[in-house]
Amino acid sequence: MQKGGVIVLVILALLAIIVVSWYISGLNRVVRLDEQVDGAWAQVETQLQRRNDLIPNLVETVKGYAQHERGLFEEVTRLRSDWARATTKEEKIENARAMESVLSRLLLVVENYPQLRASENFQTLQAQLEGTENRIAVERKRYNDAVRLFNTYIREVFGSFFAKRRGLTEAAPYFEAAPEATEVPEVKF
Repeated sequence: MQKGGVIVLVILALLAIIVVSWYISGLNRVVRLDEQVDGAWAQVETQLQRRNDLIPNLVETVKGYAQHERGLFEEVTRLRSDWARATTKEEKIENARAMESVLSRLLLVVENYPQLRASENFQTLQAQLEGTENRIAVERKRYNDAVRLFNTYIREVFGSFFAKRRGLTEAAPYFEAAPEATEVPEVKF
């Protein structure tokens, strides 16, 4: 074989290595992005579960002061059960939105009971709940960032090519605020 033929074979071999490396890298990237979405979602679920574990204590503390708010407490209990039964991200996102709305109403009930606000147990629970809500907000942002990266990648030309090969063509759902979150709360003095 002549020197020119060897050079052509080396160049073709290098090109083949580059193409195969690019292909494998693309397949791996879509999997990494999908795993990042799943990992971020697991963190959101962890914080939502923490909130669901704290809520019964908060409800029991408030219940003694606000017997006439029975419907609100029943709704909290129902939503906790719905959370346990939810199987998809979409169902859990919808449940979390509903729970945020109920918790807002529950905390408004507390405003009507000054002796409850002064209770050390309640203050501790409220601080824990506020901390949990902050953690949920951080994890929701991280989840939505991961979803944005994944959804963008699978819509790009090469990204969609690799996503199809891995069977990852369905966009991940965003965790968006509930529609009532845009309403201005009514404050009465």
